[in-house]
Amino acid sequence: MEPGSSGLRRLVHEAAKFGAVGGAGLLVNLGVFNLVRHVTELPVVRASIIATVVAIIFNYIGFRYFTYRDRDKSGRTRELTLFLLFSVVGLVIENGVLYAATYGFGWDSPLQSNVFKFFGIAVATLFRFWSYRTWVFRTTLTGADPYLTPDSPRQHQRIS
Repeated sequence: MEPGSSGLRRLVHEAAKFGAVGGAGLLVNLGVFNLVRHVTELPVVRASIIATVVAIIFNYIGFRYFTYRDRDKSGRTRELTLFLLFSVVGLVIENGVLYAATYGFGWDSPLQSNVFKFFGIAVATLFRFWSYRTWVFRTTLTGADPYLTPDSPRQHQRIS
């Protein structure tokens, strides 16, 4: 087996689990967005922010108990604080794209709103994946890959 291939496998597995939760969160986000747009007179970006907040709550539960369930659980307050911080940045990215399309370019039909909402989610998802795995749901050596050495947690070396 080549060095690093198990790390790549873990990353692909993690990305797939992140994508499964994120895909379900996408459906929640778009579903709530369209429901709020259909049953209220709220402006498009306000409806989107409500939908994003609902999806953030849904995603935290999915990430904590599915995608990153094997990660360190000792600092829940820190984890939740960082998750919310990075989620708010993602919310701004996601809804900034929608805001620019709606109010900057006048693209505000239901189809256009959904397209730009989706595009904003996609851009924000790249940021969220990086920030959640790097800062929020960090790995620890306990219960981690047994081939990692204590002094080099990011390198894949066999312990002799």
